[in-house]
This record gives sequence, structure tokens and C-alpha cells, in this order.
Amino acid sequence: MTDMEVNAPHHIDGGLLERVRKLLTMAERTDNPAEADAFSRKAAELIARHRIDITDLQRHEPGDLVIEAVPLGRGAYVRARFHLLAGIAEAHGCMATFMTMATGTVAHVTGYHSDVEAVRVLFTSLHQQMSVRASGERRSTPAATQRYRRSFMFGFAAQVAEMMSEAHKAAVEAHPEGESVLPVLADRDARVKEFASDRLGRIVTARPAAPAVRDGVAAGRRAAADADIGRTRINGRRAIAKGSG
Repeated sequence: MTDMEVNAPHHIDGGLLERVRKLLTMAERTDNPAEADAFSRKAAELIARHRIDITDLQRHEPGDLVIEAVPLGRGAYVRARFHLLAGIAEAHGCMATFMTMATGTVAHVTGYHSDVEAVRVLFTSLHQQMSVRASGERRSTPAATQRYRRSFMFGFAAQVAEMMSEAHKAAVEAHPEGESVLPVLADRDARVKEFASDRLGRIVTARPAAPAVRDGVAAGRRAAADADIGRTRINGRRAIAKGSG
């Protein structure tokens, strides 16, 4: 749900979101992993190219800034979920923050509306993939399993952040205006941070997360390296719920 909006924000325009969703539906329906990956990566590329369209960037106004709440649940996996969300958000010019409440942890994604939409679509899919893959990991005891799964999710999140950053850099390099879009993006980033600070109050850096199991992190990175970006269903397998500890 959207926590707050100002005026009438621009959505992802030109039917882009619909094209992205069609690509992701094709990725879900194919039994060929290579085809699924190709469809999903194409969807991610469309979003990246849209974001750096200089005409679109220049017509966005401060009134397009929004803050969207993303419930992260509670338990041992909350920080890993937030790391996944934050990595996706940063690659799309958004700022992710979180608050711990009695009912659980809630993240807030601040950014221009079209960017926040893209973050929501990608996070929903990749969180599902991460949870499903982590749920298949087992160790000798429940405590050891939980530690390994948590580490796995941190590794998955780190790899996704790198992939998203690389997609953004590739889109900039391929753009006809090249690096001339960078000052525009930097200005947008500054506006996003100012808006978040104004609406959310003082933002502080959270304490570092507890240490992770090294081989779990490595396994999570490997799993994310061929993640089907944007897929929402994974063969009916159960995922770790947001309320899981």
C-alpha cells in the first residue's frame, strides 16, 4: 500500500509495466530455465532503460515523490529481507528505511512514483524466489538451519544488488545521451533523500546485522546469479513466510 503521495504522480508510462508483466508471465509459464531467464532479464532491462530516459527524467516534478510502506514481518530473516529491498531500491534511485514496531518491521521506500512501482514489482518476485530457495536448505539442527538460511538470504540479497547495479550501468552506457544523464540522476537522488528526511524525520544508520555463515552467503549468491527476475510463482513450492523466525 502507498503510505503517502503528493499531487498526482506519474506511473510507469507507455504501457511499460504491462509489457514487463507479460514478459514475466512468459517466464513463469516456460519449463525451459534459459527461456525463463531471458524473458525475466528482458523485463529488468526495460525497467532500467525507462528509468534513464532523459526526457522522462526531466519532466518529473517533486510532486511525483511518494513513500510506500512494505511490511517485512518479524523474526530472524527480517534484516535479510530488508537488504534485498534496499539493494533493489538503491539501483532504482529510491531510498529504503525501516522501523521496528510491536507488530513487526515495516520498511518505507521513498522515490519517484515510477521508480517505486518498479521496486515493488521486482522485490515481490525476488523475495518469493529467495524465500523458496532458502526453505529448501536444511542443516543438522533447527538452530543451524535457521542460521544457514539467514546467511543464504543475505548472500542472495547481495548478489541481486550487484546485478541490479550492473543493469543500471549498462543502461547508462547504452543510452544515446551517455553519461550526460548522470547529473540528472544525481539531482533526483538528492531530492529523494531530502523528501525522505522531511517526511520521515531523522534517519539513522542501523546497527550492523549479526554475523552470517560464510558458506550460506556463498550459496545464496550462487542462487541469485541466475534468478528469474520478476517471477512470482515457483512451481508451487512453499516459501519461508514473513512471520517465520
